[in-house]
Amino acid sequence: MKLLSKKPHGAIHYPNLGTVLMVEEFLKEHSDEYRKRALWESLPKKMMYQTFCIIIDYLIESGKILVDPEGYVLWTYNPKRIEKLIKENLIVK
Repeated sequence: MKLLSKKPHGAIHYPNLGTVLMVEEFLKEHSDEYRKRALWESLPKKMMYQTFCIIIDYLIESGKILVDPEGYVLWTYNPKRIEKLIKENLIVK
């Protein structure tokens, strides 16, 4: 899996589940308020920037966030909406 490779990020430390969940919760509350670096600086707990980048890459790959053309990070994951679209026989990609 490419997200677990140490070469792209050059990171020594990988995030634990609690750290990923903390970033997710912060993003849910502050979607579209911060660019990537400002978001990292505003998190309630500090972490290495490389670790933060691994989390952001994971969230992008899993479809939970997007980064808009201006660089703002947006929370996009909405399982209730996806479930409703599936019930209406709409295709979700």
